[in-house]
Amino acid sequence: MEEYVIDIEAENKEIRKRYRALLRACKPTLQKGDKQEIRKAFDLALESHKDMRRKSGEPYIYHPIAVAQIAAEEIGLGTTSIVCALLHDVVEDTSITLEEIESLFGKKVAKIIDGLTKISGVFDPNSSIQAENFRKMLLTLADDVRVILIKLADRLHNMRTMEFMARHKQLKIASETSYLYAPLAHRLGLYAIKSELEDLSMKYTDPDTYKFIAKKLNEKKAEREKFIKDFISPVKEILLEQDINASVFGRPKSIHSIWNKMRKKSIPFEEVYDLFAIRVIIDTEYEKEKTECWKVYSIITDLYRPNPDRLRDWVSTPKGNGYESLHTTVMGPRGQWVEVQIRTKRMNEIAEKGFAAHWKYKESNTDNGLDQWIQKVRDVLSNPEQNALDFLDDFKMNLFSDEIFIFTPKGTLIQLPNGATALDFAFEIHSDIGATCIGAKVNHKLVPLSHPLQNGDQLEIITSSKQTPKEDWLNFVVTAKAKSKIKSSLKEEKRRVAEDGKEILERKMKSLKLTYNTDNINKIANFFKYPSSQELFYNVAKGIIDIKNLRDYVASEKTHDLVTQNQFNSHISGLVEKIDKRNADTILIGDDNQKLDYTLAVCCNPIPGDDIFGFLTVNEGIKIHRTSCPNASKLMANYGYRILKARWASSQMDHAFITGIRIIGIDDVGLVNKLTTVISQEFNVNIRSLSISSNEGIFEGNIMVNINNIEQLDNLINRLKLVSGITSVTRYESEN
Repeated sequence: MEEYVIDIEAENKEIRKRYRALLRACKPTLQKGDKQEIRKAFDLALESHKDMRRKSGEPYIYHPIAVAQIAAEEIGLGTTSIVCALLHDVVEDTSITLEEIESLFGKKVAKIIDGLTKISGVFDPNSSIQAENFRKMLLTLADDVRVILIKLADRLHNMRTMEFMARHKQLKIASETSYLYAPLAHRLGLYAIKSELEDLSMKYTDPDTYKFIAKKLNEKKAEREKFIKDFISPVKEILLEQDINASVFGRPKSIHSIWNKMRKKSIPFEEVYDLFAIRVIIDTEYEKEKTECWKVYSIITDLYRPNPDRLRDWVSTPKGNGYESLHTTVMGPRGQWVEVQIRTKRMNEIAEKGFAAHWKYKESNTDNGLDQWIQKVRDVLSNPEQNALDFLDDFKMNLFSDEIFIFTPKGTLIQLPNGATALDFAFEIHSDIGATCIGAKVNHKLVPLSHPLQNGDQLEIITSSKQTPKEDWLNFVVTAKAKSKIKSSLKEEKRRVAEDGKEILERKMKSLKLTYNTDNINKIANFFKYPSSQELFYNVAKGIIDIKNLRDYVASEKTHDLVTQNQFNSHISGLVEKIDKRNADTILIGDDNQKLDYTLAVCCNPIPGDDIFGFLTVNEGIKIHRTSCPNASKLMANYGYRILKARWASSQMDHAFITGIRIIGIDDVGLVNKLTTVISQEFNVNIRSLSISSNEGIFEGNIMVNINNIEQLDNLINRLKLVSGITSVTRYESEN
């Protein structure tokens, strides 16, 4: 154990210094008596956490002060939030109770802190503690959005100071962040925080790519700054001439967004043109905002030719999260496309501080998209029976999607997520209209329920009293509201059928001389692998389970034993005994570097040298994934307790692992022969499968090969890039 030499005097001095900095950050929002409330909260936090230290060895109190500082400075929250930020861990980590908080600080503060406190207790393995905690936190969002904003400040500080944590904890927290907290920040309009959370998550889940892009950005920094200077000087000149008070500057894009672009377009770093954006921020009064933004647009497009397909007008119709801005992409002086963002000071504050800034400007912003969104969250939360993981998936689906704007027959504007269908629109208007919808007219033309909508469509819904929601509707709706209403309607129908099944089963059990009690019902449900007694009753009513099946049950009396979270350790010790000798020495798992049986996940095909983790499944033992696997963030975000540390015993293996390579280039006679010669003869690598397509002179190939380690793969990729006509060679993630 590392020893810390603690200088109490120096620490106390530092705590006082940080507290004073916090008060300075709170100054703009302080009212009479607020300082005393903040002081009271600070004193209680200081006293409660006095013997606690962070992993870095620092006093724990540094954390609540930092969270309060972020809430005040970077989100712009007021005194109640600062008090809650200072106290956000006391109920969870110390002996202070919620009742004590309520008597000291009132109901509102106690309610917010309750929303920030994790639930305790053990769940069955098909549930997820993390998902339940998210749900609890989001339930309070409907009452008080400050819960989420303080949680985001807490998460941001934890992400900024995560280097002292154990690797598996870093992975779990980073994955949770990219899976839920970054999308939440985006949805609440906190763009700066969203970008930082995404970048910090990537720093831990995919450190190699993160470092690679950071290094590349740094190499080109001076060149980029000169380009920005040349681009903006004529713009500044004309703004000055026309008496427009505005600041113009270049802003680098986040590492995560650059990586996204490289992945989506399958292009190398060098081909990502918009590594930065030019931002123009106009200082003007509210009434003149729209005119001034378009005036600046006119000045810029007089100087540089715009790309007509890349104009985004969120000034006339703001995004659902309140974001307002005018974006255009123009051809810069050196034949390079440049994104230009035009907005006012008010719009910029809303883009940076999101929700908190909205309250400040509420009077001038009558149609608040965020209020509507909170209302939608309330609708989703109104379905209390939904499983927490289903709820999270539905909720997450509505976080990141861009909006499309649809008109009702009378011309009212409705915002829906991109990809929404006619049925989503029907549920958006009213649940009953959705439930009885049989079709729609889009721009006066009849279309089916599954018809995907386009920006600007005008819709009329056709209903019938005989219509009821169908199971397959869930396949083509994308809004959480439609999904939750369809599910609850189907559940209601299922419940009705199950009631009949219950009576039938009771009669059948009587004839088999089986006692009808809860214990026996659960045993039967387990035997037939149904997750609940209701599912059993339903299948009895449908005739899927009859007297013959029940006789099988009586004969076997065998019950299915579920692995619970607390039994995972004994499950692991069972795995030790059935090690596959071929790969026993390849991967070491867990804190004790045990040699356990495992399988490699096909979604990401890990190979020696990759950063990996183990995931303990309920039925298939341990699966090994890459930390940058497309499914990793969901697994780690929802089932952190099933994550096991894993590392390659050595990067030099004598047996091969399957991985994929995607090759794009200009089609040419003998190209396939050239590629296979490099792979099979030069590198002596076995080709497992090969799929090739050639379209109008463009060659695309996906090749699955047997590789020993990451080094061999990198060398092979670099050699394939040298084959004439090849434009891109990348490691290929399996699509399943």
